[in-house]
Amino acid sequence: MSPRTSGRLAGALFLAAFLFYGIGTALADQPVGIALIFLNSAAVAVIGVLFFLALRRTAPRTARTYQTARMSEAFLLAAGAWFLLQDQPETNAVLYAVAMVVLAAGSIPMLLGLSRLGWTPTWFAWWGAAGYALLAAGTALDFAVSGAGIALAVPGGLFELAFGLWLLIKGFPAAAAAPLVPEPPVRPEATG
Repeated sequence: MSPRTSGRLAGALFLAAFLFYGIGTALADQPVGIALIFLNSAAVAVIGVLFFLALRRTAPRTARTYQTARMSEAFLLAAGAWFLLQDQPETNAVLYAVAMVVLAAGSIPMLLGLSRLGWTPTWFAWWGAAGYALLAAGTALDFAVSGAGIALAVPGGLFELAFGLWLLIKGFPAAAAAPLVPEPPVRPEATG
């Protein structure tokens, strides 16, 4: 599969996952709702694989981080759906919150890496990074004040829709097939 095609597939899956989880949670008391949440997890896992394949040569650490985050998110959301089947919505809510923090932790470096590689406009990557940071903060805030985090999720949600459309139109660049820029080495922080 060409980088352009795999990027377009990733874009379609971003949009599909948004719908699968949104509709699935609205119908979570019905089997079709749980099935849609499981489909969301499958879409999220495939997104992680597609980005790993695209980034593994140009940004291997970023590729591994993002794939791990998306696989973890997929597992946590699927586990949450299973707990919904067991009539344990509180456990599902905790797993969802952890999944969103993990998603943010993996997505922020991925987006900044895409910007560094020139695969996305800088402003677009920063919008996404800010949106994911707000999502993580809102998820944590929601535990203190129920419903308070929804407003903080809006910028990230809008970004995911825009990013899905952007990928659907552009795909990954041809450069995804060849090395471009080596990642800087990780320097251990001094402890003192």
